[in-house]
Amino acid sequence: MYALYSTLLALFLLITLPYWLLQMMRHGKYRAGLRQRLGAVPLHLTAGGEKPTLWIHAVSVGEVVASSAVVEELRQRFPSHRVVVSTSTSTGQQLAARRFGAENVFYFPLDFGFSIRPYLGAVRPELVVIAETEFWPNFLRLAKNSGARIAVINCRISDRSLPGYKRLHFWLPKVLENVDLFLAQTEEDRRRLMEIGAPESSIAVAGNLKFDVTPPKPPAIVASLRANLNESGLEPVLVCGSTVEEEEGSLLSAFHNILATHPKAVMILAPRHPERFPEVAALVEKLGFRLLRRSLWGGEPLAGAVFLLDSIGELAALYSLATIAFVGGSLVPRGGHNILEPALYGVPIVTGNHYENFRDIVNYFLSRNAVRVAGLAELPLVFMELIDNREERQRLGRSALAALESQRGATEKTVAALTQLMTVARAGGGSA
Repeated sequence: MYALYSTLLALFLLITLPYWLLQMMRHGKYRAGLRQRLGAVPLHLTAGGEKPTLWIHAVSVGEVVASSAVVEELRQRFPSHRVVVSTSTSTGQQLAARRFGAENVFYFPLDFGFSIRPYLGAVRPELVVIAETEFWPNFLRLAKNSGARIAVINCRISDRSLPGYKRLHFWLPKVLENVDLFLAQTEEDRRRLMEIGAPESSIAVAGNLKFDVTPPKPPAIVASLRANLNESGLEPVLVCGSTVEEEEGSLLSAFHNILATHPKAVMILAPRHPERFPEVAALVEKLGFRLLRRSLWGGEPLAGAVFLLDSIGELAALYSLATIAFVGGSLVPRGGHNILEPALYGVPIVTGNHYENFRDIVNYFLSRNAVRVAGLAELPLVFMELIDNREERQRLGRSALAALESQRGATEKTVAALTQLMTVARAGGGSA
């Protein structure tokens, strides 16, 4: 079955090769780290000496942020080990390099034996920790055969992915047998893991690591923007983060309505994908707004402008400037993005009604009256209502911060479970 899977994966990549090449040429996507993905182990990864290694895989920015505290705790608990981190995206790679040191970071290999084996031989991991749900069959099998223990942390099975996993019922249970420990976010995720074939004895609920994130160290741009806003008395400030195609137009239309009664309003607009920065900049100018690009900004007045955040890793801290924070990927069927980043600053949060990828978090916030959900038609009215009601904004922001703080503790549970798994492995015991 593994041979058939590898053949089908190779055929898929071959058939879709024109798409990958086009993305490389147009946006530079997937070019970074290509040799590493194909099995060329970077020299800095082989310089770890004879230290035993813990390998953490965090797909992209969200997983890097969520697993950061776990990485730091593992470093402290196992000082004789080296902790290395792999990612699958260039944005995740950049953030991981800043947080953990470039010498400890690399791109995750494609799921072929020829790509995976060089890494297992070079790293020789004692423990492999995978953030969320990266069930790569060849990697799990080969990592297990290498003698590593394998844990999947912060595990969630989304509404979108569950049917696909169910269709693989004839093989997926065998793949999941290679995992020693699943740490699910919720009881519902635990139930879904069992439904797709994970052994019940290997599953525990540890909570959601995203609730344990702390405010990042603010980059210099935050202080510069705050000073500019305060000196000119500019408000409201609408921070629209992680936006996707077909959302910016609606958000800019709502901002046009806001400017009619609040000419000193400012929008900070942060598209989710860096390759879309030029496209969004062109849209802003086409619709007649004054555009300020973060990469070119030299302190020009912000009143009435759209400040395009064409940078990586700064959005989370910029939520602290928001009168209202909007979290994108949610006005259209894209599953939504993480509302916990603005919640850290106690700012009022609005998100669209397509939040399937974060259903548990958003539903919990809704139960605490700590977030506003709006569709395309309602969005402008919700913005204006909150702008005109300071008391409601303050209540909503306080509720968001309280909801976040009430769910902390997943990091401690996760590290304790991983430590126990390491102890069992060293004692020569069976699966956790």
